[in-house]
Amino acid sequence: MTADAPTAAAPAPATRRRRHVLVRAVPALLLVLLALAGPLLAPHPIDTPVTFPYAEAGGDAPLGGDQLGRDVLSRLLTGGAPLIATAVAIALVVTAAATVLGILAVLRPRLGRWIERAADLTILLPSVLAIMLIALAWPAGGRLAVAAAATLLGIPYAVRIVAAAAAPIAATGYVEAAAVGGERLWHLTVREVLPNLRSTLLALFGLRFVEGVYIVSVAAFLQLGPQPPEADWALMIRENAAGITLNPWAVGAPCLAIGLLAISVNLAAEALAPARPTPETPL
Repeated sequence: MTADAPTAAAPAPATRRRRHVLVRAVPALLLVLLALAGPLLAPHPIDTPVTFPYAEAGGDAPLGGDQLGRDVLSRLLTGGAPLIATAVAIALVVTAAATVLGILAVLRPRLGRWIERAADLTILLPSVLAIMLIALAWPAGGRLAVAAAATLLGIPYAVRIVAAAAAPIAATGYVEAAAVGGERLWHLTVREVLPNLRSTLLALFGLRFVEGVYIVSVAAFLQLGPQPPEADWALMIRENAAGITLNPWAVGAPCLAIGLLAISVNLAAEALAPARPTPETPL
C-alpha cells in the first residue's frame, strides 16, 4: 500500500496545472465569444440615433447615448468584433513569422546572425513613430495599415523569444543526431524542434494578441486606423471623450471592455506559458 502512494499522487501536479489553465483561459474565451457575437445581440442599428447626444443611461439606451445620440450599448456590442479580429490576425502572422525565423536562426547560425541584426535594427525604431510612418504612407490608411505596422513591429521581439526557446532544443542530442543523419531543414524544423515549442508559441500568441489590442487602440487615439462612423471600442473612447462628464458610460464602457479583454487574455497566456523546471521536474 505504501509503495503505491507515490504512483497515485504523481498525476496531481499535472491535474492542478490543467485546472489552473482552464480557470484562467475560460474567462478570456467567454469574453471573446461575447464580443464576436455582439453584433447579433445589439438592440439598435449602430448608426441610428435613438436619443439625444450624451443622454444618460435609461429607456431605449441602457448605457445612454454617444455624441450623436446613438445607442452606446449597441455600438459597444458591435465594436469588439473588428478589434478582436484585427488583434487575432496580428497575433497569427507575428507568431507564424517569428516561429519560422526563430527556428531558422537557431538551426542555421550564419543566417541567424543576419536575422538577429535585422531584428535589432527594427527594435531600435520607436513604436509610435513606426505606426505613424506606416499608417500615413499606406494608401487609404485604415485598419489594414495599423495591422501591418503592428505586425512589422511585433516580429523582431517575437523572433528573439522563439530563438531563445529553440536554442536549447536544437542543442539536444536527438536534434544533432538527426542533422548528422542527413535530415533536411524542414524535417528538423517540423518534426524535431517545433513540437517542443508548443507551450511557448501558445503563450507568445496570447501576448501578441494583447499587444495587437493595445496598438490598434493607441492608433485610434492618434486618429489612425478605424474611422467614423465605424463602431470600434478604441474609436468610441476618442469620439466621446468630450462628453465624459455628461455620459460616463460612453467612454467608460469601451475602456472597461478593452481592459477586461487585455487582462483576461494576458492571464490565459501566462497560464499557457511553460512551467519553470523544479528539482522534482525532470528537464
